This record gives sequence, structure tokens and C-alpha cells, in this order.
Amino acid sequence: MLIAPWHPAALLCLIVFFLSYVGVLMEERLRLIKSKPVMLGAALIWLIIALTAPTQGITHEQLHEAVNHGLGEYGALLLFLLSAMTFIGALQERRVFDFLNARLVRAGLNLRQIFWITGLMAFFLSPLADNLTTALVVGAIVLAVGRDSPRFIVPACVNIVNSANAGGAFSPFGDITTLMVWQAGKVDFFEFFSLFVPSLACFLIPAAIMSFFVPRDKPPALAQDIHLRRGAKFIMFLGLATIATAVVFEQFLGLPAFMGMMAGLSALMMTAHFIGKAESEDEDGFDIFKLLSRIEWDTLLFFFGVMFCVSGLAFIGYMEIVSRTLYEGWGPDVTNIAMGQISAIIDNIPIMFAVLTMNPEMSHFHWLLITLTTGIGGSLLSVGSAAGVALMGLASKQYTFTAHLKWLPVLALGYAAAIAVHYLLNGP
Repeated sequence: MLIAPWHPAALLCLIVFFLSYVGVLMEERLRLIKSKPVMLGAALIWLIIALTAPTQGITHEQLHEAVNHGLGEYGALLLFLLSAMTFIGALQERRVFDFLNARLVRAGLNLRQIFWITGLMAFFLSPLADNLTTALVVGAIVLAVGRDSPRFIVPACVNIVNSANAGGAFSPFGDITTLMVWQAGKVDFFEFFSLFVPSLACFLIPAAIMSFFVPRDKPPALAQDIHLRRGAKFIMFLGLATIATAVVFEQFLGLPAFMGMMAGLSALMMTAHFIGKAESEDEDGFDIFKLLSRIEWDTLLFFFGVMFCVSGLAFIGYMEIVSRTLYEGWGPDVTNIAMGQISAIIDNIPIMFAVLTMNPEMSHFHWLLITLTTGIGGSLLSVGSAAGVALMGLASKQYTFTAHLKWLPVLALGYAAAIAVHYLLNGP
């Protein structure tokens, strides 16, 4: 350990970290920018380390090496997400999601059928898009068809949150945690699909129980006629091709996945240029840089703060202590299952980054287990995932923390079932 964990400076860093997280909770409650507390916390932690370094025999070279290592990890994540978010924004701008929404709304289905269709949509859309976008897109359908039926909206929103998180657990593109595990080289791309059946169990069991409480009423037909904008189908194809390129770069060429994503982003920019020139003057031109300006920069900067806060504590030696206590003391089975439950309260991103920073000696099965539990554990509470927080904002008067909490026993059953299926199918 470079700095003793009981050293006043180390303890001060720990206090700053906890205060930063409390600040994040307060910022989210006040609907302000959540990245500010953790960014400030990261800067303060590394400032304290730098001021203490001379008394502990730590050289400037060691500090630079540690910070640059964290910068490399963050840069890879930033560029990957920047590309992915731009593609999602392009699909939204070309009305792809609005088109799907309108088609379902006008399909003439009853509420229970829509409950299942929206759940399946969220489960299979989340592996390609992130769970936040999935929740907003599919949640808009639920609110459109069930605006006069609160008995439908609450279980449907709970179902969307659970299915989006479950679907994201078996794909590197479905959640930030799975992306980090993939980029860290702990699990290969195709090995994530061994979590498909456990994730499916996590979705199906709660959905089957909740569906009995959803009415069979037929919602009123809505007169919506939305058409795809120019180039929408080609952009969908380009998005899938970009994902394939990223996988090939990572798995077969030994290049980081973000290189493939950036290649796809450049192709999207060229496509946007020609679409913009082809559109008439009466239409708003397709400007890719407008989409870049609308990206969730707050989220991207939040990742910066979290990663550098945790890396600062790791530099001191706290992550090594936690790793020995949990993974060597409790064992990887109990620890990984508990981490998933904690992710319902604390965001799963700092939890997963902390585990990756600890880098405990675990089998391939247990790396898949922590990926599964942190992916689906956020569904236990509405505040446990970005999908839940987004839907609480979208349907604030009906889908609330308390309304979600009533379904906790059912969701816990799905969480336990997913773990059991993982042990049964993938166990050592």
C-alpha cells in the first residue's frame, strides 16, 4: 500500500468519496447535474494524494502513471458511449422509435397483450440500445395507450424496468457494467450470451405474476400516422454494422472496441451529410453535430468522477482491503450476490468499477455472476437503475418509488430465479 489506510490523508479521501456520493443523491433528488459532486470529489481525492505523496515516498512518475492509467480506461469508455449515444440520437431524430410507438398504439390490442409486448420489446431492445433509452422509448408506448388506466401503467412500468435491465445483462451493449466487464477482458463477447436464459428467467417470472393484475380492457384507438424520415432504414443497418465492426475489432483483431465504434460514427457523419443535402429546404437538415450537443454529457462526466474517485481509493490501497475482506473472507458467491442487492441502492456503475479495480481472483463463472447480479439487481428498487429513474420522471404522477416497492417480493423472486438458473446452467 502506498499510503496507510489509517493515515489522516487516506481517511480524508474516504470521507470525500462518501460525501461525493451523498452529493449525487441530493443532486438527483433536486433534478440538478449529478456529475458535479463526483467530479469535485475526484479532483479533491487526487489533490490530497498529491499533497501527501512526498511524505510517503511517492514520486511524480508514480502519480502520472496512475492517473494516465485511469484516463486510458475512461477515454475508451467515453469514445464508445459517445458513438453509441449518437446512433441512438440519430434513430430518434429519424423517428424510428416514434414509428414503432405509433404502430403498437394503433394495433388494437388489449392492455394485457400490450403489457407482454412492451416487456418483450424492452428485453430485446435493451441489448442493442442502453436500458435508459429502452425505458424511455417503451415507456412512452405504455403512457400513450394506458393514460386512462392506472392499474395498467404501474405494473407495465415495473415490467419495463425489470425487462430492460434483464435484457441488458447478457450483452456488452446493454449496460455500462457489461461494457466495462467486456472491455476489461474478463468475459469475451459471445460468452455473455450464456446469461441469456438466466436473464430471461428474471424477466418472465415477475412478468407472468404481474400480468394477472393487468386488466384486459381495450384502450381507445389513437389516430397517429407517423412515417420514417429519409435514411432511417439505412441508419438502422449502419448501427448494426457498427456493432459488428466493434465486435470484430475487439475479438478477432486485438483492437479496442471503441475503434470500431468510431469508424461507424464517421460513416454516420458522412451519411448525415448526404441526407441533409437531399432534404428539402422546408425540413430541418440532418445535422449530426446537433445530435452530439444533445448527448447526455452529465452521464459521461459522471462516469469520469466515479472512475477517478474509485481509482484514487485504489491507489491508496482501500480496494485491496475491501477485496480481501469480501472475496477472501465471504467468498465470491456471497459477495457477488450481495453486490447485486446493493446495486438497488447504490448505482451499479461504481460497484462494478470497484470490483474491476479490486480485480479479485475469480473464476469465469463468478465474473459472469457479478455481471448478472449488478445488471438485474437495480430492478429491485425504482432508484436502482437509470431505467427506473427515467420512468419515474416520465410517469411521475403514477409510477413512483412506493408504487414500484409494492412489487419488490415479485422482483426479488425473479432476481433469485436468475441466479439459480445461472448456477444450474453455467455452474462449475
